[in-house]
Amino acid sequence: MTGRAAAPFDPGSFDAAAFGAGWSASLRRGSDTELRGWLDLALACCDAADAIALRHFRRDLEISAKPDRTLVTQADRAIELELRERILAAHPDHGLVGEEYGTESAGASVRWHIDPIDGTHNFVRGVPLFATLLGVERDGELQVGVLSAPALRERWFAWRGGGAWAARSAAPVRVEVSRVHRLADAQVLYASPFDVMATGWAPGFEALVRGAWRDRGFGDFWGYALVAEGAAEAMIEVGLKSWDLAAPTVLVEEAGGRLSDFAGARGLEIGSVLATNGSMHGAVLAALGGRETDASR
Repeated sequence: MTGRAAAPFDPGSFDAAAFGAGWSASLRRGSDTELRGWLDLALACCDAADAIALRHFRRDLEISAKPDRTLVTQADRAIELELRERILAAHPDHGLVGEEYGTESAGASVRWHIDPIDGTHNFVRGVPLFATLLGVERDGELQVGVLSAPALRERWFAWRGGGAWAARSAAPVRVEVSRVHRLADAQVLYASPFDVMATGWAPGFEALVRGAWRDRGFGDFWGYALVAEGAAEAMIEVGLKSWDLAAPTVLVEEAGGRLSDFAGARGLEIGSVLATNGSMHGAVLAALGGRETDASR
């Protein structure tokens, strides 16, 4: 596993008010015009990424394993190179943090986090659950996020103060998290349950899942998108990097939800991730830690 371990959840230090559209808008670091400019560039980048991904999807691929045993294909590399070139052409003073080609201008005020294909293992096996993720950060706070899933013909995007949006065949529609408050009524999603349990950071994970209305293993970007648009109440995952997390963070928070590690802390360098509809966040954190709550009834 990567990332730091999650400290035990301390309900006394948890800020239950730190979520919602108004709270998310307060994190904006720039004018709406500036953020919309970054968003427009990110959307154009994803148009190019979608075209590259679909040219290679369900075709012969050159597949290799990286030192961490994750897979990479020529499509991952081609997409990231294309995106890096487009971003720096428009903003040569911006920094880049990419999965395949590392960090450039790490000290820049504005940095782009690039995951060329989130869900590469799905991509390799011909499963259409993969996406390009782009997140824009200014001075340590994320400002714009785009998740583009070309094989699903779906895209989600958000910017601080601008809301969270889903684009399918018609015009984009604004999305919001659900208003479900009880675990017994909630749909809980996760990536690998074995990975979550192996960390030892979530001793209550199995009980949490058993207490939910329904659970499904919708990993990678899609779980966060489903939480953001109100189709699920919680997404649980471990072992993420900043490029995995940047875009989903803006989307979930602008949709009115909350995203943190298993101790309730926000950030891009966290080893565990819980995304919820916000109102259930504290209760789910407590349940993951093995504490009984009203939400588990």
